[in-house]
Amino acid sequence: MRSEPLLELDGIDAGYGGAQVLFGLSFAVRAGEVVTLMGRNGMGKTTALRTLFGLLPATAGRILINGRDMTGAPPHRIAAAGLGYVPEGRQIFPRLTVMENLVATARPGTGRGWTLERVLALFPRLGERAHNMGPQLSGGEQQMLAIGRALMTNPDLLVLDEATEGLAPVVRADIWRALAALRAEGLAILVVDKNLDALLRLADRHVVMEAGRLAWSGTTAELKADPTLATRFLEV
Repeated sequence: MRSEPLLELDGIDAGYGGAQVLFGLSFAVRAGEVVTLMGRNGMGKTTALRTLFGLLPATAGRILINGRDMTGAPPHRIAAAGLGYVPEGRQIFPRLTVMENLVATARPGTGRGWTLERVLALFPRLGERAHNMGPQLSGGEQQMLAIGRALMTNPDLLVLDEATEGLAPVVRADIWRALAALRAEGLAILVVDKNLDALLRLADRHVVMEAGRLAWSGTTAELKADPTLATRFLEV
């Protein structure tokens, strides 16, 4: 019998002003599972994540975290419930050093025990830049910092919006290796990215959006078995 989902979006509507973007969006992520949220640009992926984290109100539906209804909860309560967020554009604190960024939102672990030492072992470059201010880092280092900052909240689910967008190939490879290591130790991950090959290697299941709606969901094996799915929903 399958366990209760760690995260469940159930029939979510949301938008900006009078413009509705999400239409009855539903999907779930279970403990230890890696799920992708995919679709062409403008299909509502970032809006879905912003709604999940309370940055945008849901106008219909429910958001459940470990079975608790968290619909409408503010971002700090979503984080306290066990979700760590790596937003699009990284959004690190520019007036803080690398070390200060990492400890700014840290909270005690619930068993995973993410500490400064563990984050710096995962991303050694951050240790080399420990006393640099955020804007002094390269784009790849800033993304490592954003992931490390999220891990310092000791989440049950790590959520990444555009995990490797705009990064050099060697840095993208470092990020995918880090995410694979996190998966190996059982951390649940929900990830948005455009690199289909990397997502297929990393993820268990995929959720595909089109025009703010759930267009398709299934396993990696199912997605690989039907090449027309990528053509219909992902290619520009």
